Amino acid sequence: MADSKPSVGANVRDVALLIGRLLLAWIFLHEGVSLALNFSGAVDMAAQFGLSVPLLVATIALQICAGLSIATGFLTRIGASALGLFCVATATLFHTNFSDQNELLHFEKDLAIAGGMFVLAATGAGALSIDRWLRDRSR
Repeated sequence: MADSKPSVGANVRDVALLIGRLLLAWIFLHEGVSLALNFSGAVDMAAQFGLSVPLLVATIALQICAGLSIATGFLTRIGASALGLFCVATATLFHTNFSDQNELLHFEKDLAIAGGMFVLAATGAGALSIDRWLRDRSR
């Protein structure tokens, strides 16, 4: 009879997925909470880019909700897909002045984060997640 314990490789993979999820989630949770706590400043900044208050509120909600989704591993594929698309949109709408080295860096960073989100959407959250716990519980 085969041993039902997960292999050491599987445990390392799941810990790596957890650490990766937490690192990816951090930037969105930090930014979303910062914007929410300084809402009047965020409104002024958004106005400089021609963004409406409802769009700003939706952005804050997306960053916090999808960030929590990824951090906890709950509905991970949906949260990662949403943030991946958000990063592509942010890169292509706001960071296109490639003659400015800082803007180029932000463009590349946003695309790199989007890539990580799409990989997470494809792989799922791993064993150390609410998604896995719910799936195992329903069996």
